[in-house]
Amino acid sequence: MTDFTQSRYQLRFDWGVAGLRRLGPSDVVVVVDVLRFSSTVSARVAAGETVPHDESAHAVSLNGAAVASAAAEQGAVVMLGSLRNAAAVAAAVLVEQSARGARTSVNIVAAGELSGREPGAELRFAVEDQLGAGAVLAALEARGVDHSSPEAAAASEAFRGLRGAVRHLLTACGSGQELLAEGKRDEVIAAATIDADDAVPVLRDGVWSRA
Repeated sequence: MTDFTQSRYQLRFDWGVAGLRRLGPSDVVVVVDVLRFSSTVSARVAAGETVPHDESAHAVSLNGAAVASAAAEQGAVVMLGSLRNAAAVAAAVLVEQSARGARTSVNIVAAGELSGREPGAELRFAVEDQLGAGAVLAALEARGVDHSSPEAAAASEAFRGLRGAVRHLLTACGSGQELLAEGKRDEVIAAATIDADDAVPVLRDGVWSRA
């Protein structure tokens, strides 16, 4: 075990597949890929759909899908979190903890953005995923699940401090600007809407369905 597993804490936070593996096993993994994997699948599940992982997930985000696949291989309960469903994710984690009858460890993993699609592409910081992860962490802490690692605490405080500027930040950030240039402004605005969905996508047998 290294100092970077954050294993002494209930809530942990890191980036990408490498970060997921660095954190080590947990009971629940929440994958946050705000533009557009988590937000798109969350909205579809909230509308009553079930979403095949390979069909839609890879179409909108290869890196978010890769984190989810790696988390499923670890045997964790895999959820998708975003700005759109942060409160619902926190509620679902509490339900999972109640069902287990014991403290439930939660890895929050921000997907980040890849520099390209080729093998070995570098992962870069994505402010939208920082904010989305922070929203989920803040919602958990507000419900009393607050044994947070320093990394998780910093993410939640970043969201709290910038909550009022989320829409501007998502449209102004690099990923948002790319989508705006493709005529997808409505998707960016939708992704910036806090707690618009009451559904939490959970990955079961290769399909995203409502928790």
